[in-house]
Amino acid sequence: MIHQPPAGARDLLPLDVTQKRWIEKRLRPVFEGWGYHRIITSTVERLDTLMAGGAIAQSTVIQLQEREEDSPLALRPELTASIARTAVTRMADTTFPQRLYYNANVFRRSKNNSHGSQQEFYQAGVELLGMGGLLADAEILLLLQDCLQSLGLHQWRLVLGEAGLTRSLLRTFPDPLKHKVRQAIAQLDRLTLEALPLTPEQQERALFLLDLRGRPEDVLQRVGQLELEPGERETLENLKSLIDLLEEFYKRNGAPTVAPILDLSLIQPMDYYTGIVFEVVSETEFGPQSLGQGGRYDRLLSLYHPQGEMIPGIGFALKLENLHQILLQTGQLPTTTPAPHTLVVPTSPRAYAAAFAHAQTLRQNGEYIPVELDLSPYSSQSAVRQYASDRRIAQIAWIEGDGKAEIEIVG
Repeated sequence: MIHQPPAGARDLLPLDVTQKRWIEKRLRPVFEGWGYHRIITSTVERLDTLMAGGAIAQSTVIQLQEREEDSPLALRPELTASIARTAVTRMADTTFPQRLYYNANVFRRSKNNSHGSQQEFYQAGVELLGMGGLLADAEILLLLQDCLQSLGLHQWRLVLGEAGLTRSLLRTFPDPLKHKVRQAIAQLDRLTLEALPLTPEQQERALFLLDLRGRPEDVLQRVGQLELEPGERETLENLKSLIDLLEEFYKRNGAPTVAPILDLSLIQPMDYYTGIVFEVVSETEFGPQSLGQGGRYDRLLSLYHPQGEMIPGIGFALKLENLHQILLQTGQLPTTTPAPHTLVVPTSPRAYAAAFAHAQTLRQNGEYIPVELDLSPYSSQSAVRQYASDRRIAQIAWIEGDGKAEIEIVG
């Protein structure tokens, strides 16, 4: 019998880990350079925590064995809810805004529940808690761009939407059909929209919303021609101000212009978003590939706050598996695991302790140096040299019984 990991999970081999760490190593200084601090939350959460507000479909949550005395437990399907819960219960005395980042795995059951579908994913992302408004939205979008540039990625586009405005524009549909219209728009499913029992006016409105994507100025102009309520028009003006601010930044900073695609049909799977939503997409030979997504959620933290206090929040998550696949095509990722610097070889049993001591001295001599100890003391010198060459080890330290070391450069 061949033992494999559970269906939907996968093992990361040393080279996979090396490449994953390459990505994380480049993202971390960007996060910290913007003032964000790492947070690590529990992998296991109470199911009622994850389901608060109905933002996450229970069918996608992987539940653990229930215990009669407690709420059922589940593996986190994303990080935002866990961080929101932590922020208002464990960090209540801290000063806002809180800037937090994470590198973590999440677990989600596939929608079609097919056997073998991936259920474990790795993410890196940020949450900016306690600040709403134009500047906070702009910070998150510019930080996202900074992250992608740190990875050497340039062939991508930002798709920007507004969850609150899109939800409001759906108000004209009857309640029994509103969810179906919303789902069809989210899936860009024109056929389903045309098949729904809508009046001609409602169907025209649904198809209008489905096609609300393109250059920001064009989309804003089209929406501006609708009969909008005061709150909707204010949201539209805020969206225009955000796009103008980004353009002004690019001009002043000399940064590459990343003109977003404004898509008011963009609806994220998590239903807790209240303001801007966005997705980063890269074109590949197999079609568009999502690299990350995020948005504003101004009501989520109140679900966990003991007094129900409203605390705004916004963030994004980058999909490390997808980034990994894109970066493999660029040739930037390491193709080998890091090689040890020195192989320490005791030349006799009397040299065993001296060999351990010499290796430890090398490891502790200033900056960390990877050192291996030869564990096959009866190998021939030629076999040792061949091993060092195969492992790309820079040098061999032959240790005598008196502790004397003879250094040989592997050529």
